[in-house]
Amino acid sequence: MGTRDKWVSSLGFVLASIGSAAGLGNVWRFPWLTAENGGSAFLVVYLLIVVGVGVPGLLAEFVLGRRGRQTPIGALRSLIGDQWGTALGAFNVATTLVILSFYSVVGGWILRYTLASPTGAYFTAPQAYFAAMGYGPEAVAFHLAFLGIVAAIVFLGVSRGIERVSKVMLPAIAVLLVGLAAWTATQPGTAAGYEYYLRFDAAYLVANLPSVLGPAAGQALFTLSLGAGTMLTYASYIDDDTSLPRDTLVVAISNTFIGVLAGLVVIPLLFSQGVDPGGGGPGALFVALAGAFGTLPGGRLVATAFFGTVLLAAVTSGISLLETPVGTLVDTYDVPRRTATLLVSGLLAVTGGGLALSSPVFTFVSGTLADLLLSLGLFAFLAVVGWVLPTDAVAEFRTGAGRFAPLAEPWVLAVGWVLPVVVLFSLSSSVAPLVGVSLGIGGRAVVAIVVTVACRLGVAAATSRGR
Repeated sequence: MGTRDKWVSSLGFVLASIGSAAGLGNVWRFPWLTAENGGSAFLVVYLLIVVGVGVPGLLAEFVLGRRGRQTPIGALRSLIGDQWGTALGAFNVATTLVILSFYSVVGGWILRYTLASPTGAYFTAPQAYFAAMGYGPEAVAFHLAFLGIVAAIVFLGVSRGIERVSKVMLPAIAVLLVGLAAWTATQPGTAAGYEYYLRFDAAYLVANLPSVLGPAAGQALFTLSLGAGTMLTYASYIDDDTSLPRDTLVVAISNTFIGVLAGLVVIPLLFSQGVDPGGGGPGALFVALAGAFGTLPGGRLVATAFFGTVLLAAVTSGISLLETPVGTLVDTYDVPRRTATLLVSGLLAVTGGGLALSSPVFTFVSGTLADLLLSLGLFAFLAVVGWVLPTDAVAEFRTGAGRFAPLAEPWVLAVGWVLPVVVLFSLSSSVAPLVGVSLGIGGRAVVAIVVTVACRLGVAAATSRGR
């Protein structure tokens, strides 16, 4: 195998990581989940999970990636052995394939709306327009077009493709969103939207915490690209002089800023037009906003700018998802990058095409299944870092960390003892209703603690036998 590609600069790594995180999870998924789960109540829980779980979890993936110096299967094989490393790495790769299968369908929707915005083709009948193109042969065609854009960038490699594109797209996304948020603030009737989004509603949160917790946790993991191995893959291309704690904070803060900014565009705009922001599901962004743009002065221009911004965000995340399975074939099986890109894209063309034909299957995969896979993946990463490789993880944390080095020990303790419980507690909020089990917050906490302790004992026993 030839010389392995890598980031040209630390800035390229940071921008690409922000791009991976600040994609459809922020601009498509975040606004409609916020609107459906109490507005400010959801926002508060989401931010707490990002800080308490997302940041240390993201750092765990970065540590594993740079320590292993390969994509998930190869990195985990070298760190924890062939059997478990292969299984966990394969799970991560499968997760990226599942997520990108529905992600490229949404990317196809956005591509279609971006192209249609200059003419206002969807303004007069937004519900009927989305119903006609959301699922079916046309959706398959635009899914393939979006996938082709993403594949072309990954085809060029890390430094010549992903890094160059990220350095252009990320600043463009931020500038466009700031401009759109400023424009939204000038529209009449937005005050109620800002209040719904930003004014903390303690009563709603107390009454609905179990139902808010699951979506908020899933969104935090989804938007930070945690649990799928994408951040592990990106970190495998960086040098030892990079401060992982510093870059983790930059990525998390930037990602959160973009998500909150997207909410400042979407939610007040819906309120200004008298549109109910909740209950729209995955198509809410398209149906509700399409109608709003159609009634506003300069609506075609604003719609083009908005959906163009969302398209840029979708592409930056799509390339990180595609890079993980492609990089795995390159690193682990010595497949040429171009061949690997074509093979993985061909598989995704089929799986994404299937989701583009079925609304119920798409909704399940993009919601419940994605949250479940990401939560399990993050739990496994935390277990590897905190239970199996705490000494190595601390050493990798401190490499290049500078002033952050003293935080290594507290971080690895949190990763090994606290965060697995939190992840399982959040996961139970989504899983319990699926299996018909009714558990209160106390019951879920007990289950999370018991399962975490049992898993830790099992890992300790397996590690002892392996020696």
